[in-house]
Amino acid sequence: METGTVILIIVGLYLLISLLTGIIPSLRITKSVSGYVAGDRSMNAFILYFVLGASIFSSFAFLGGPGWAYSRGAAAFYIIAYGVIGIVPLYFFGPRAWRLGKKYGYVTQAELLAARFDSKFLSVMLAILSVVVFIPYLTLQMVGAGYVLNVISEGMIPYWAGAGVTYVVVLIYVYFSGVMGVGWSNAFQGMFMMVLAWVLGIYLPNTLYGGIGPMFDAIMEAGHTAMLEAPGLAGDGTRWDWWGYGSAVFVSAVGFSVWPHFFMRSFAARNVKAMRLSVVLYPTFLIFLIPILLIGFSAVVAFPGVEPADSILPHILMQLDLPAIVIGLFCAGALAASMSSGDAILHSAASIGIRDGLSQVTDLNDKTERLLIQISVLVIGLIAYLFAVVIDVSIVALLLGSYGGVAQIFPVIFAMFYWSRATKAGALAGLFGGIAINTLFLIFPEIKPLPVHEGVYGLIANVVLLIGVSLATKPDEPERVRKFRDSG
Repeated sequence: METGTVILIIVGLYLLISLLTGIIPSLRITKSVSGYVAGDRSMNAFILYFVLGASIFSSFAFLGGPGWAYSRGAAAFYIIAYGVIGIVPLYFFGPRAWRLGKKYGYVTQAELLAARFDSKFLSVMLAILSVVVFIPYLTLQMVGAGYVLNVISEGMIPYWAGAGVTYVVVLIYVYFSGVMGVGWSNAFQGMFMMVLAWVLGIYLPNTLYGGIGPMFDAIMEAGHTAMLEAPGLAGDGTRWDWWGYGSAVFVSAVGFSVWPHFFMRSFAARNVKAMRLSVVLYPTFLIFLIPILLIGFSAVVAFPGVEPADSILPHILMQLDLPAIVIGLFCAGALAASMSSGDAILHSAASIGIRDGLSQVTDLNDKTERLLIQISVLVIGLIAYLFAVVIDVSIVALLLGSYGGVAQIFPVIFAMFYWSRATKAGALAGLFGGIAINTLFLIFPEIKPLPVHEGVYGLIANVVLLIGVSLATKPDEPERVRKFRDSG
């Protein structure tokens, strides 16, 4: 049997197992919106750990991480840096959100904020923001799947077909099972990826150079010293400055815990203990990014000139004399990285769009709301797919662009729980102002006073407006404010 055929059979089997793993939970969750969006608040620490971990172990990490290590060297370490810091706020926000959700029935981030600031408009605004930033994030995952199947089939499977086949599987199990399908499929995909990451991350340096140390020696001897010196290289091949590196870490860390799909998992936890335990264990996922980056470094000298850089992992696999079954397993691992984040993003985008957007402007019963969320899964998936087949942007660049917008949610979340004087007018002004400034500098980067991530300017405007307008307006109703302040 030809190598390509064996590889595709293994990948096909992997997709089938992922489909079954994701479909089975639909048999036991209730058919309510709470069952579909929050899994009837039944996720234990084990499942929650992998659901949270999927936000790191995505195409961003499994393909974009090696791509950055290969093309930009030490710049890729920013991924580990922000993950260490970014999870901390959820240890404090998560239990508060869970208690309020359990008591009042909340299942999304925007529901909390709309209740605290008594504003349906805020809920609709957050729904629009969430869906807008989710689409490039979901596109990123589809781009990764398309790269993998196109390269391993040596062009036989077009890029658009690879992304399409993979995400038909995701659409099916998310459509039927909601968040529990995401949870169980993420557990399977997460364990699969962990094993493959370490095997490949150690195997490649040893095979190509005789070890990890000799690999870095070879990079230096080849004249790529700048790649091994922080903060690494910028996208144009020049040295990245500390302004850009530091601000990328800062904005990513601020936005990390308030990504709506990430924050929403607080409501799905079985109890506060499970929530906190999964957060405490979460940084162990960052350990598995180390071999992922070693994959990229191993190709710097051995496989120069590969374009796009994000396709370096499947490219390496096809150049080595490996058994077809091994290549198939590693390609399935790359697909697992794409799917384990894509499913969570897709589910959350649809849930937020309907529950926090449409349901705020029209009355929907539980059955209709769930059906509309399921339909939205299909619609949002199609929109992201259309972007995926025509876009030509780095995988990491896609995600960095999204982080500036989503980071603007952090000040409002913090104020909701910890600053009683925050008002509806202040929250709206801060969020609007932060998003506007972030978008302005994203579109016109040449007008930045300093070469920092546009999200930094957005956050400065956000905090100033939140505080200033809140102090200048009448305090919110004390009893409502106390409900959130005392939720800890």
